[in-house]
Amino acid sequence: MQTYYYVLASDRFLMEEPIDEVLTERTRNYHENEKTIDFWLVKQPAFLEAPEMAAIKAQCPPQPTAIISTNPQFITWLKLRLEYVLTGEFSAPSSTIGDPLASIVAA
Repeated sequence: MQTYYYVLASDRFLMEEPIDEVLTERTRNYHENEKTIDFWLVKQPAFLEAPEMAAIKAQCPPQPTAIISTNPQFITWLKLRLEYVLTGEFSAPSSTIGDPLASIVAA
C-alpha cells in the first residue's frame, strides 16, 4: 500500500488560483531532472466515497477537486500557498479505495 496526500478544494477555487502555472512548472522541472511524476489533479475524486472519508466529504465544497501526491512536502507547500483548502492522507489500494486517482465523473 502507498500513502497518498491531498489538497482538496472546490474546483472553482483551485482553477481560479494560479495552480495551472504551478503544476506546469513542477512537471517541467521533473522532466528536466528525470524524476517520476508524483502528483495528479483529480476532479471529484472517488476516494471521498470511502466510508473512512465521510468526515472529510462532509466538509467538502460541491464539485471538489484534489491535488494528490505521494510527496507530503509538496502538499504542505500547496496548503501554505493556497490557504483555504483541506489536506489529509489515505492509503491505497485498499478494500474501500481501489484506485487512488479515480474520479466519480467520466473523463
